[in-house]
Amino acid sequence: MTRTVLVTGAAGFIGAALAQRLLQRGDRVVGIDCLNDYYDPTLKQSRLSQIEAFAPAGAWQFHRCALEDSDSLMSLFADERPRVVVNLAAQAGVRYSLEKPAAYIQSNLVGFGNILEGCRHHGTENLVYSSSSSVYGGNRNLPFHERQPVNHPVSLYAASKKANELMAHTYSHLYDLPATGLRFFTVYGPWGRPDMAPMLFARAILAGEPIKVFNHGRMQRDFTYIDDIVEGVLRCCDKPATANPDFDPLQPDPATAAAPHRVFNIGNSQPTELLRFIEVMEQALGREAIKNFQPMQPGDVVATAAETKALEDWVGFRPSTPIEVGVGQFARWYRDFYGV
Repeated sequence: MTRTVLVTGAAGFIGAALAQRLLQRGDRVVGIDCLNDYYDPTLKQSRLSQIEAFAPAGAWQFHRCALEDSDSLMSLFADERPRVVVNLAAQAGVRYSLEKPAAYIQSNLVGFGNILEGCRHHGTENLVYSSSSSVYGGNRNLPFHERQPVNHPVSLYAASKKANELMAHTYSHLYDLPATGLRFFTVYGPWGRPDMAPMLFARAILAGEPIKVFNHGRMQRDFTYIDDIVEGVLRCCDKPATANPDFDPLQPDPATAAAPHRVFNIGNSQPTELLRFIEVMEQALGREAIKNFQPMQPGDVVATAAETKALEDWVGFRPSTPIEVGVGQFARWYRDFYGV
C-alpha cells in the first residue's frame, strides 16, 4: 500500500466509487461519513458493504464522524496522518438548501473549515475537494470555464461551494497547502443519489407514476458519468496543485493563483436536453415516462455546460462517456439492485 488517503463522504455516491478505485490500485483508504438521513441510509450502508467486500485486509477503515465534530476529526487526523485528503462530504442538494439552510452552514462551511485545519496541522501533502457547477449560478455564458467570475450564486448550496474555494485558496496562500477544487457537473450512474433526477425518473417510470419535468423540459444539463468523475479525482490526487508562475495580480485568473491552489471543471462537455435524457432513460428501461411538466424551480439554472480544457491540460484526461452508455449501465444496476 503506497499511502493513506482520507476520503470524506465515503458512504456517498462519489466517495464510495472513489474508495473502491483507490483500494483497487493499492492505496490504504480511511473513510468517514456521518450517515445522515438526508436520503435512505440503507443505500449508504450498501455502498459501504461493497467497499468492505472489495477491500484487502488492513487496507480499509471506516469511521462514523461528522465534519462539524472538530474533536473527533482532529483525533482522526492525528492518528492517521493522511498524505492525501479528498473531501467529498457535504450537505448536498440545491432545493433542500431552500428548506434547511442551517445544515449547509454547519457541514459545508464549519465542516470544511475543520478539514482545512486538519490538513494544516497534520502534514497533508494534497487536498482535493468537491465544488460544483452550481457556483456558476445565473451565468448564461456557455460553456462555463474556470476563468469566468462566479459572483452570482442562486442557491445557498452554490454559495457554500464558492465559499469552499475561497477558504481553500486562503489556506494554500497562508500555509502552502496544495489544494484542488473540482466543479462536478450533474453526476449520474450506478449507486447514485435517490434525490437526483436519474433515480427519481427510474423509480417513477418503472412504477408507472408521473415524473416531474421542470421548466417544461426546457433544461440542459452536462450529465457526467460516475467513472469519468472518479478518474478525474484520482488524477488530481496524483498531481497536487502548484502555484501558477505566470499569475498576474493585475489580471488575476480565478482558476489559478500565486499559491498552490487550482480549480477545474469536471463535466462531459456534451450538454443534453432534459427531454433527450428522459428519452434515453425510457429506452434503457423499456418503459415510457408519464411527464408532468412544471415551472422552473427556485435555485435551479436553465443550462450547464463544462469547458474542460484546463483539466485535460493538467492531468491529461477529459470525461467522454456518452449518455447512451452511462444511462444503460445505470438502468441495469437499478433493476438489479431494486429487483424491478
